Amino acid sequence: MERLLNAIRTDARVTESYTGQAEISAQVMDALCRVPREEFVPDEASHLAYQNHPLPIGHGQTISQPFIVALMTDLLEVRPEHRILEIGTGSGYQAAVLAELEAEIYSIEIIPDLAATATTLLDRLEYTNVHLTVGDGWHGWAEEAPFNGIIVTAVAEDIPPRLVEQLSSGGRLVLPLDQPSGGQVLVVVEKQADGSTRRRDVLPVQFVPLTGDH
Repeated sequence: MERLLNAIRTDARVTESYTGQAEISAQVMDALCRVPREEFVPDEASHLAYQNHPLPIGHGQTISQPFIVALMTDLLEVRPEHRILEIGTGSGYQAAVLAELEAEIYSIEIIPDLAATATTLLDRLEYTNVHLTVGDGWHGWAEEAPFNGIIVTAVAEDIPPRLVEQLSSGGRLVLPLDQPSGGQVLVVVEKQADGSTRRRDVLPVQFVPLTGDH
């Protein structure tokens, strides 16, 4: 674990010119330490669980690079009283990291098999503050809105308008977007008191596509 934490610290320093921050907050680093990442990767990849790169989890999906998980979590600025929506549960790892920050986590997964596996694992690890459903994350989870933060773990062509609608005033949406010129960029979208949004591009990234009806 210490080797992974050091790799994350190094990536934070190297990407400071993009992100504007030279380190990940202590709260998020502590949350990473408490999550057994080996539980969230396939058995055949368990020996790679604490390396700082993404791993396949089946169905064409991946568990994200730990540095990116840490950065996206940090950008959300999660507090215990928050309600956080995650689009793309995958293995459940990102949801577990968010849950360690003591917020209420609502997570949507479009692939039923992944949702079932993640539900079983999160229940076994006693993450009682994670609520998971099967559905198309493009539309959000209106019944549980508003959310203080929304995190999308797959790349979209545009910012999903329903996710912006489901953000509370002052809330943050963190997601990767395709760029017209090619490539992807991680962005933070902040919802203002008047309902308008402010976007900040953070870092070039590489994610699997967001699937669903959009």
